[in-house]
Amino acid sequence: IVLSASIGKSQVNVSPKRFGAGPVHLVITNQTDAAQKITFQTAGSVAGFTQQTGPINPKDTATLQAQLEPGKVTVKVQGEDIAAARLTVGPERKSAQDDLLQP
Repeated sequence: IVLSASIGKSQVNVSPKRFGAGPVHLVITNQTDAAQKITFQTAGSVAGFTQQTGPINPKDTATLQAQLEPGKVTVKVQGEDIAAARLTVGPERKSAQDDLLQP
């Protein structure tokens, strides 16, 4: 699934906020006037992961890929001025890899 994220002046927005576990591709755009780094991390008591982009210049984009398990995910920038996005990862999504799509 492809997740779209934007860094605004007051918060990080991600769509969709709820989705099933599995591979994700996060596409981030920086709508602020300063370079930003995004941190993408799982929350909770189980072992998780943390990934971070390099600096994303103003009006530029970056991408991250991850294999997510059910639980909570936080997408944030450094500092306290911009609120983080909180995502919910549900049960694993059904694969459509072997499905024949017809018009």
